[in-house]
Amino acid sequence: MIFAAGLGTRLKPLTDRIPKALVPVGGRTLLDLTIDRLVAAGATEIVVNVHHFGEQIIAHLQNHSYPVPIRVSDERQALLDTGGGLRQAFPLFGNTDAPVLIHNVDILHNADLRAFYAASTGAAVTLMVSERQTTRYLLFDDNNRLMGWTNVQTGEVRTPHADLDLSRLRRYAFSGIHCFSPAAYPLMQAYPDKFPIMDFYLRECDKLLIKAYPVEGLRLLDVGKIDSLSAAEDFLQK
Repeated sequence: MIFAAGLGTRLKPLTDRIPKALVPVGGRTLLDLTIDRLVAAGATEIVVNVHHFGEQIIAHLQNHSYPVPIRVSDERQALLDTGGGLRQAFPLFGNTDAPVLIHNVDILHNADLRAFYAASTGAAVTLMVSERQTTRYLLFDDNNRLMGWTNVQTGEVRTPHADLDLSRLRRYAFSGIHCFSPAAYPLMQAYPDKFPIMDFYLRECDKLLIKAYPVEGLRLLDVGKIDSLSAAEDFLQK
């Protein structure tokens, strides 16, 4: 699944007339670059959610030929956030027994997606992470099981576990790439129409096996701001 429904406010003024997914980088749209990566990794079907200028994304998909079926989860009436968006999109997959690899449309990276998907077997959710410097970290135990989240700048901690010893946990930065098993889907039904997927993971990590997939040497570029576009072109060339 490609998360492509965001408003792209950090890419203004480009996103005043086009959706973030259709912003060009190196002569290709972010959407097509992501589709290429997923197909190369072995994706057999893809769902794209749309909201902001959703009709442009739908037209783009209809006017291009792709080697796998691509379906649209339409959120133009109401933006559902990442959790609500995944819940709505999940039944659109023809094979709802297989895990779904989730990929933000605005990230470029050097990760091996095929290996990541293969390694997700056995967990309800697998999160691609790295030791990248940030202010917000996911917290994992010695078995790489998700235990919580912290903002090291503010000291905020979120976890369903009582008396969590932060000093014994590993800190990893999330990449925006994750693998979601059908086993986790039923727990989503109690959530409101709109909710962030990370809220779901953090609230349910004591019930679901949510594991880290650390990638050493992960190079990741968030193409979320105007000044990141030139860096994105350089990233693709290299």
